[in-house]
Formats: sequence, C-alpha cells, structure tokens
Amino acid sequence: MRGDPELPQLSMEGDIMLGGIFSFHSSWKNRQNTYMHKPLPLQCISLNFREFQFAQAMLFAIEEINNSTDLLPGITLGYKMYDSCGSIAVGVRVALALTNGNEAVFAPSETPCTRPAQVQAIMGETSSSPCMAISTVIGPFHIPMISHFATCACLSDKVKYPSFLRTIPSDYYQSRALAQLVKHFGWTWVGAVRTNDDYGNNGMATFIEAAEQLGICLEYSVALFRTDPLEKLQKIINIIKTSTSKVIVAFLSHMDMDVLIHQLSYHNMTGYQWVGSESWIFDSQIAVMDKHHILDGAIGLSIPEAHVKFWETLFSCTFKQKKILDYNQKACTGDEDLNEVHNSFTDMSLMPIFNNVYKGVYAVAHALHNILDCNRTCNNKILQHIKQIKFKTKEGDEVYFNENGDPAAKYEIINWQPTQTGIVDFVTVGLYDASLPADRQLNLENITLIWAQNSLQVPLSVCSENCPPGTRKVLQKGKPVCCYDCIRCAEGEFSNVTDSITCERCPSEFWSNEKRDACVKKETEFLSYEEIMGCLLTAASLFGTCMTCLVACIFFRYRKTPIVRANNAELSFLLLFSLTLCFLCSLTFIGQPSEWSCMLRHTAFGITFVLCISCVLGKTIVVLMAFRATLPGSNVMKWFGPVQQRLSVVGFTLIQVLICILWLTISPPFPFKNFKDFKDKIIIECALGSAIGFWAVLGYIGLLALLCFVLAFLARKLPDNFNEAKFITFSMLIFCAVWITFIPAYVSSPGKFSVAVEIFAILASSFGLLICIFIPKCYIILLKPEKNTKKNMMGKGQPKTS
Repeated sequence: MRGDPELPQLSMEGDIMLGGIFSFHSSWKNRQNTYMHKPLPLQCISLNFREFQFAQAMLFAIEEINNSTDLLPGITLGYKMYDSCGSIAVGVRVALALTNGNEAVFAPSETPCTRPAQVQAIMGETSSSPCMAISTVIGPFHIPMISHFATCACLSDKVKYPSFLRTIPSDYYQSRALAQLVKHFGWTWVGAVRTNDDYGNNGMATFIEAAEQLGICLEYSVALFRTDPLEKLQKIINIIKTSTSKVIVAFLSHMDMDVLIHQLSYHNMTGYQWVGSESWIFDSQIAVMDKHHILDGAIGLSIPEAHVKFWETLFSCTFKQKKILDYNQKACTGDEDLNEVHNSFTDMSLMPIFNNVYKGVYAVAHALHNILDCNRTCNNKILQHIKQIKFKTKEGDEVYFNENGDPAAKYEIINWQPTQTGIVDFVTVGLYDASLPADRQLNLENITLIWAQNSLQVPLSVCSENCPPGTRKVLQKGKPVCCYDCIRCAEGEFSNVTDSITCERCPSEFWSNEKRDACVKKETEFLSYEEIMGCLLTAASLFGTCMTCLVACIFFRYRKTPIVRANNAELSFLLLFSLTLCFLCSLTFIGQPSEWSCMLRHTAFGITFVLCISCVLGKTIVVLMAFRATLPGSNVMKWFGPVQQRLSVVGFTLIQVLICILWLTISPPFPFKNFKDFKDKIIIECALGSAIGFWAVLGYIGLLALLCFVLAFLARKLPDNFNEAKFITFSMLIFCAVWITFIPAYVSSPGKFSVAVEIFAILASSFGLLICIFIPKCYIILLKPEKNTKKNMMGKGQPKTS
C-alpha cells in the first residue's frame, strides 16, 4: 500500500487481530480536483449511528470471547476498525491497510513477501458493492471477509469471491421470496425502485426473473443512489405519479430509502402499497422519518428476530468510546446515563443485524480455536476452517456456512401497522423458509394485515382485470403479458377458469351455454308430432286419408252408375286405395327416426306412389284404347282388357319393389345425427344410405309420371262428353310440377325442414291426384245426377241450340 497511512477509528492490540470495516459516515462531499496538487482525502459527512451499533456489536463479541475460558483460552483478540465512509474506493484502501500495514516507505528486499497479514479476518462491509470490491482485492490472499448485511446473490460466486462469507441470507432467496409474496396477494402489475449498486441491481434482476415466471409484470423499474442530483429524483417521482400500478417493490438500502422518503413526503405521495427488502423494512429510523405516513401498511422480509445481551456494554461509556464521541467534541465522564438518550444510536430495532455481526466474530473465534487445537499436520488456513465450522451461540442460533459461504435462508414477513400513538409497529405476519418444499416456503399467519392508508382490504394492482370464465385473454399489442383484453369465447367453445388463455371446443354432442363457461347437451331436433308443423302435416295427412275414404265410399255407393262404370271402377278403387296409402305414408316421416322407420318411410313412399301412378297410367291407356276401339275395324281392347290392366299395375309396381329391395340390401337408410346444419342443435334424420337408391326410386316415379302425362296430354281432346284424360293431364301437370320443385327445395332445406318439404310434396301430389281425378266425378254424382247417364257419357244427350 502506498500513499498516506490509513489510521483506524477504533483499535485495540491483541494476540490475534481482527479487522473491521464500517461506514461510520454514510456519504461524502464531492470535490472538484484541479490536478494542480495532490487530491485531498475524502471528506466524510452524515454520521451513521447504525454503523456505530454494528461496530459496538463486534466489540461486545470480542470482549465476551476474551473473557471466555472455553473459547480461545489465554488468547486475546484485538481489532482495528476503519471508516469506509460508504465509498468503495475508501473501502478497498482500508482493506489494503488491514492486509499490508501502513509502511510509509517501500523498502526493496530480495526476500519474498512472506510476512502474514496484519489481521486474520475482516468483519464487514455492510453493503454489497464495497464487499465485492474488497473481496476481489483480498481474495487471492485467502483472508476471510465476513459480512453481516451484504446480500447480493453475486457474492455467492466462489470463483470471483473465494474468501467472502456472510451471516445474512443471499438475495437469491430474498428476491424469489418477494416475488412469491407479491404473487400471493394477486399483484401482477407492479413498479420497482432499486438502489443503483450491486445490491439493488442484482437483487432486482433476480426478482424480475422470478416475477416473470410467476406471471408478474413490471410497469417500470427505476434506480437511484443517495448522491444522485435532485433532477434525477424528480424524474423518478414523476414516473411513480404517472403509473397505474399501486404496488411498489423497493429493493433499496436504508441510506437510499432515507433520501427517497424525503422526496415522497415532499410530494405527499400516499396510497401506494410498498413491498420492501430486508435492508429497510424493519428499520425504525425509516419509520420515524416517515412523518407523512407514506409507508404505512408496507410489507416485506426481515431477518428473523434475535437477542444479544450487550445492552449494558453498548451503553457503557467507559468502553473506549472516546474516539467515537470526539466527533461531537465531547468526552465521557463515565457518569452519563445513556438510557435516557433516545436517538438512532440507542435504537435496538436492528438487533437481528447486531446478531449477524456477533455470529461472524464467533465464527472466526471458533475457527481459530480449531486451528490452535490442531497438530502440526492440520491445515492452518483460517478460511478453510471457517467454512467448516458449525456451532450454536448462547442464544441457541445455529451458525454454519454452505458451499457458497451463505447461511440458511429464513425470513420473517413484516407488516407496518400504525398505532394510535402514531408509532409504527413492526408486526410479524408470516415466515419464509427456503429449505422447505416450494409450495410450503411461504407461510402467512392468520393475522389481520394493515395495508396502504390503513385499509383492511388487500389493494388491487393489475394492468387488466381478471378475465372471468367464458372469456379468454388476448394480449394488448406492444404491452406486457399482464395487459390484455378479455374476449368472449366463440359459439361452441367454453372456458371454465379465470384468466384462461384459450377457449376449449365443446364435444360434438354438446354446445356452449349463454355465458360460455360450460357445455350443455345439444337440443335434439326432428319433426315431431308435438310441434305445430308436425301437427299441421299430420292433420293434412289424416284429412287427405279421410277425404280419400269418403270418395271411395261415394264411388262404392254409386258404383253401378254410368260415370263410375265408364271410368274403370276397378282401377278407380285401386287408385283410391293407393292414394290412401300415399296420405298415410307421410306419417312415417314424422317422429324420431329409427332404423325401421327410416327404411319404411322411403320404401313405402316409393312403392305407394308407383302403385298410384301405375293406376293413373292404366286409366290413361284405357282411355286411349277405348277411343281406338270405337274406330271401324279396331280390336285393340282385347289387348288391354281387365287382366292386362291388372298385370300392368302389378308389373310397374314390382319394378319399384325390386329397386327398393336392392336399396335396402346394399345400403339402406339409417338414423343419423347431423351436427353440421345447425351448430347448437343435433338434427336426427334419416341418412339415405345409398343416394343412388333414393334417386332411382324418385327417378322411376318421375319416369312413370312423365309417361302418364304425355299419354294423357295426347288423349285430352278425344271426342267424349266426359273425357277423363283432361283431368289426368291436369293432375299429372300438378304432380310433375310439385316433384320438380321438390328437388331443389329438398336439397337446400336444412334438418327437419327437408323432411317437411318431402311430406308436403307427398301430400300436395296426392291431393292433386285426388282432387283433379275424383272431385269432378263426385260433383256430378252428388250435385248433377242428371248428367250421370250413359247418353251423357257417350255425348248423345240433347242437341245444343244456337
């Protein structure tokens, strides 16, 4: 070490020397160097009583060990304590002083530097950044450095900092614990403030990493340092003011929190929920400074409560404190009662940190004791022995270091609860133990928590409200994943959990309900007797059947009259019978389809209509043959007599029967659940099986109808007073028109409406045949009996007058 010698602020000679580095001052004055002369020493300002307390804890531990007969008997521990002034550069300089001494002149020598260091171990520093710099310097010399308050996870790297140990847990665990704490209360949209040094930057980086894994987003992350200009602090205040998040995670050292709290109080920024690191969350001096109750309801992690009985020693004015008190130009007489003094120096709220200093000194003492008890073959490097020690203090605290030089990570969860006197009470509301399984690490007790502005309601801090069941999250463009819109699930999809990122599709037989949060069974639909359309079609079918039966009764009653006999009574009754079947077969299309009903409805329809058209075709041929029979020399009626008429009807019908048998054999119709036509309904219908079979049945009916129409059309002007061919022509015209329009209507109609179209076509064509062929005859039979004569049928009635 070169330059001016560094003198300790506190020192005592002993057989074995320990070093101590504490920031008795928290800041310094910035001087503008002119480079015209040697720079002046750093001018320290802002006396820091906390660091005096840490130093006093070290003094107490050394005094207790020196008075012990069990630990290091006959050995006196001495110390040298330096003030680092909160400066990294000063910290490194005094560490070199503790290591090398303060030789004013460097004397060259041929002998190597084999002289041991002035101290066997260094206690301190309080902050992480100075510890990193100091440990980098003294690490190659294997001089252990034990910190009581440096928590940066980076210091666990034994490659970079091989001689660094600490009695406070690493921020690796604290940052994750804070993330779990934030997640526990449902805060997914938070702001972050950190100290702009290794402690704050590394701690916040670990917190952000853990928070992202838990679905927490940061609206902003700002850094400050206690020496920053006022303009930078003002920018940070403006960022907090304009933010929408109501929770602020503060990874700040207590010195930087001192600076920030002044600015927050100046702007009266209440109403924010603060989540704090162990550096300030249980610091009573921060609470005293918070006169505007900015931090009321704050929650965070602290070192577990501890007790070290050095109150009397701390307040013993005779214990070499003259050097300390000389800063205020005062000296102790030994008669003062410091119990009457109330300031930060007499505040015992930092007892857990005092305990960390106390345990660090005892760790060195136990390591030295083990070395002195060893034989000559034992490793005498104190660093190795400190890493291996494991003991319990008088208060029962177990002390040991893991492979990274860290203790076990345990924290208390502290809540700032204001009292009626205006003093903040630090209430322990839970515990965090990193050694437990992940789902049991965070344990909150059943204690009422106080939140910002003395509220008992957990504050809400989210970028977007939770998406309720029935919706899904859609990220907002250009924003973090915590900012999203809630989009309602599409039809047929559902989500039954909060904040779902996707909507699941309902099974094929189910459909989403109105809220889209569950699937309900789809309504099955078919043309039933209970609905209005089914009732109307059923009524029309029964009406047609009754009407046909009535016509049959009339024809049977007047079967011997000329008009019935002239129109081929046998074919007429067979036609009426087939029309009755046509009307009744439409009923097979109504009701829930089954395997038998599907086969019956199409085959019955096809066969009955062919029977019906065959009868009409037979009547048409009879008309044509009857006209030919009246011509001189014609003998055609013998070729188409009653037997031939019956055979023709049977023959035409058998062809349709064969087509139906082939259809039913190869690929018959079957009940089918149609999911396509309607999204929210299941249409139970009859699948055709073989489409060729269906269109073959329809095609054969159409072919016969067309043939019948052509023949009737040719016979429409035959000379006869009551030419039946005219009515057959008109009935076939209606029949063909109905079934030609049926095809596109059937194909385009969805679900049960296609069935209704088919029934309508059956009924319309059946009514057309019934009305056109039989109603005129019934009209003459019942209302115009004078025309029901043979002469009138033959056109031989009374001559027309002009």
